[in-house]
Amino acid sequence: MKVLVVGGGGREHAICWKLAQSPKVTELYCAPGNGGIAQVAQCVPIKATDVEAMVAWAKEHAMDFVMVAPDDPLALGMVDALEAAGIPAFGPRANAAVIEASKAFSKELMKKYHIPTAKYETFTDMDGALAYVRAQGAPIVVKADGLALGKGVVVAATVEEAEEAVRSMMQDHKFGASGSTVVIEECMVGPEVTVLAFCDGEHLVPMLSSQDHKRAYDGNQGPNTGGMGAFCPSPKYTPEIAERCMKEIFLPTVAAMKAEGRPFKGVIYFGLMLTQDGPKVVEYNARFGDPETQPLMSMLDTDLMDIFQACVDGTLDQMDIRWKPGASCCIVLASGGYPVKYQSGYPISGLEAAGKLATVFHAGTKLGEDGTVLTAGGRVLGVTAVGGDLEEAIKKAYAACKPISFQDMHFRTDIGKV
Repeated sequence: MKVLVVGGGGREHAICWKLAQSPKVTELYCAPGNGGIAQVAQCVPIKATDVEAMVAWAKEHAMDFVMVAPDDPLALGMVDALEAAGIPAFGPRANAAVIEASKAFSKELMKKYHIPTAKYETFTDMDGALAYVRAQGAPIVVKADGLALGKGVVVAATVEEAEEAVRSMMQDHKFGASGSTVVIEECMVGPEVTVLAFCDGEHLVPMLSSQDHKRAYDGNQGPNTGGMGAFCPSPKYTPEIAERCMKEIFLPTVAAMKAEGRPFKGVIYFGLMLTQDGPKVVEYNARFGDPETQPLMSMLDTDLMDIFQACVDGTLDQMDIRWKPGASCCIVLASGGYPVKYQSGYPISGLEAAGKLATVFHAGTKLGEDGTVLTAGGRVLGVTAVGGDLEEAIKKAYAACKPISFQDMHFRTDIGKV
């Protein structure tokens, strides 16, 4: 099969790496790809959000299957366009991707179908939003309704901080049109766990649980990022909690989307808070998480191409999806200053030595003219190791980070430990 993966980050590198292991995949392409993906797939210089160009290229080059990884092209209807062109595609159609593209939609869905989540209100009027913040007090959570690269959520410790978040989204348009509507919710308390699940519109198979570290600095300090590291499985996600989530959250969500005429095929990302009242949904995403995908793909023991086809064909209930024993940990090596201001274009050394100790997934890299790997983003690499238990996986991942170096390299030293 000729397969195209859409995207160009660490998540897409992990997906390409896993697909390259499938005997079914004879030719693998990635658009736009990056410096590391180029080692396992042929990179195609098309922007992930260019729906028209992507579909035209897939048709022209007779792709048998396309996997759309990032949120933006899914929300823009890339899967719909590929299907209309007669090309099977993995990922939700636009009317189902709205579960991530609009937080207001997802909150209304949870309210209507009694799926446990935080108490909330939605606002399109800034004065109303500010009045609600003052009436509720802090801590309180302010969310931009639309897509904001994982940065459109502010957990405000004070009323002033919440007011500032509302103004920056609604008045200063920090996230463009994504912040013209805001969702304001109660601040839930408890450990956060992520569960990604494969869906075929009717059936759902959860992957291993995982935990992501969003804050830029050690001790969960600093600004929110797209993720500074992740590990799986989470020790906090017990079999009892898994059973409750399946019954109260996962299956009801798939059934709700089907009932709304928006059957979900692809990966649903359940961001969960394990509160004293039981598990509740923090957020939904309509795709694989980044960097959770890196450790998850390292643990997957089933042909990923088979799973993708089952999701598209509606035969997921016939799949036996297996996982390796043990645990996996991913450490993100970022550019200094990320997620605010940072420089790119620096050469990266030590990749070969690190690759002997762990799998190094490339997130923000490009190849220089002489073949040197250069930094090309905020999150640069995801160093991912598998161990017999979480402690061993963490130790191996950090050991593999040691040989790697580039100017202003920054990473957290407490992934999996907090």
